[in-house]
Amino acid sequence: MIQQIMTKPGEIIFKEVPLPQLQENQVMVKIRNIGICGSDIHVYHGKHPFTSYPVTQGHEVSGEITEIGAGVEGFRIGQKVTIEPQVYCGKCYPCRHGKYNLCEELKVMGFQTTGTASEFFAVDASKVTPIPEDMSFEEGAMIEPLAVAVHGVKQVGDVTGMNIVVIGAGPIGNLVAQAAKGMGAAKVMVTDVSDLRLEKAKECGIDVCVNTMKKDFGEAMLEAFGPDKADVIYDCAGNNITMGQAIKHARKGSMIVLVAVFAGMAEVDLAVANDHELDIKSTMMYRHEDYLDGIRLVNEGRVRLRPLISRTFAFRDYLKAYEYIDHNRETTMKVIINVQE
Repeated sequence: MIQQIMTKPGEIIFKEVPLPQLQENQVMVKIRNIGICGSDIHVYHGKHPFTSYPVTQGHEVSGEITEIGAGVEGFRIGQKVTIEPQVYCGKCYPCRHGKYNLCEELKVMGFQTTGTASEFFAVDASKVTPIPEDMSFEEGAMIEPLAVAVHGVKQVGDVTGMNIVVIGAGPIGNLVAQAAKGMGAAKVMVTDVSDLRLEKAKECGIDVCVNTMKKDFGEAMLEAFGPDKADVIYDCAGNNITMGQAIKHARKGSMIVLVAVFAGMAEVDLAVANDHELDIKSTMMYRHEDYLDGIRLVNEGRVRLRPLISRTFAFRDYLKAYEYIDHNRETTMKVIINVQE
């Protein structure tokens, strides 16, 4: 089979390698689509702190089962699936208490261990989640980022009836806004500095979309929600400006959830956070139930994935996909690699 290998930043080769040998409790997945995310782009630029080269990428993925190993039940040949890319020890305190997304030895396929960017991929059945037969493979490859969003929304608990602000309308911000609304939020406002991304948010049914280059963040929140402001602010941009906006304008006693990976060392006004008794939380990846909830939200029409797909590239054009993203940063949401022609 053909496998993608990033040999160093900015360089990708394709190598013919033996088909993986299927082990007990594994299934063989014919890889169909792979999504490229911000962390992949960091690897491409040599700026991911926890990835070394060479590395085979691919962690947002869809495919179909072609072979089932001994000891595996509940799957069938030809079944559409996605793969949960976390590799965890199962022994540390977080793992023992159900929080394996926080494993002390956590590795992620495509970063610290071999990713799915090959024609076939053998994987433990425990990491495979079926997707509906009527869900496209492109959408199936986006369940992973949707699970990130679902897990982030859940950090608050039940958001039913809440007023919510999402800062940042990129792919994750868009999905956080959609997931919050799909999970029962009363009203959702999303902010960004890109009109195109805000138009995508409108297309996906978000209530209020504000360009904070043109309108003050605090004023926009008051207009949207009145003097009680928002119950929760999700920061999906992750920089000093956006976290500063959240802390400055949050309602006293409310909650801020950092979803984005913060860009560098933070310089934020913790004195105001302390004075206003703000609950500042963070979120890390997802667990299996977040995949199931994400799939359900798409199935029920509460989350729309297709509007986020900007371009699709052939497997051999992996490098062109990165070049396209670099040249179209402001207008690109999600780029998909089509592994099988």
